[in-house]
Amino acid sequence: MDMADTTEEKSFIFDVLSKRHQRQLSSVRHKTTIQYATRPDLPKLAYRKLKGKSPGVVFLPGFASVMGGQKAEALEEFCKSLGHSYLRFDYSGCGSSEGEMGNYSIGAWKKDVLYVLDELVEGPQILVGSSMGGWLMLLAALARPEKTAALVGISTAADHFVTAFNSLPIETKKEIEEQGFWKFPTKHNEEGFYTLSMDFLKEAENHCILQSPIPVSCPVRLVHGFKDSDVPWHVSMQVAERVLSNDVDVILRKHGQHRMSDKDDIKLMVYTIDDLIDKLTTLG
Repeated sequence: MDMADTTEEKSFIFDVLSKRHQRQLSSVRHKTTIQYATRPDLPKLAYRKLKGKSPGVVFLPGFASVMGGQKAEALEEFCKSLGHSYLRFDYSGCGSSEGEMGNYSIGAWKKDVLYVLDELVEGPQILVGSSMGGWLMLLAALARPEKTAALVGISTAADHFVTAFNSLPIETKKEIEEQGFWKFPTKHNEEGFYTLSMDFLKEAENHCILQSPIPVSCPVRLVHGFKDSDVPWHVSMQVAERVLSNDVDVILRKHGQHRMSDKDDIKLMVYTIDDLIDKLTTLG
């Protein structure tokens, strides 16, 4: 991101904050520094942490994404302005964390999220999951309900790799199984595909959640774009139907793309989290 992008981003985050938040923002422009969590027999996990009030916010990136993206940066600015804690991190094999991405799985990245909740933050958190991070967010909420104050899914990709593979023609699936890997199409890298091993896909099947009720009882907010060509918006509708919580809102943006990183998309994300913090604080 160049300086112009950074300046524009800060200006529109500044715009969406209320005046009481804006007064606090001028003194908190500096970024957090990268820290590394050393884990026995697991790769070091890179993260940035902002100390503050509860409930805290934890951002979960998408597949092959890192903690330095626009949404993650914008949320740090916002949480600074409110004085709430915030943590963003890179999954094993991604970004500044140790390891090679191809050696890890949905289950391994779920363990990363649980480690963050168990060891790096205090108290219940608002989990904000982007794309695959939305899937991991739901898995974490199931495993650590006491650490989950609320969920905000952005273009939630629950079960996505498995659903996409199962929707392929039988002959295509046979060819992929024989090759041992799938060149999963994408517009988000230069190659035009991600290479997913059959081991990755088989392991991912163990974490699918859309075939039965999802026993999550906290508030859930799901934001998705009608023009998402990567993960269909009806996945968020399926999640909303499956979760048992009575406090579930789905917000569909008519012109929203998968990454949901336009100015108005990020405004909506920030407003949604601000509203949840107010709600949780009032309930508390």
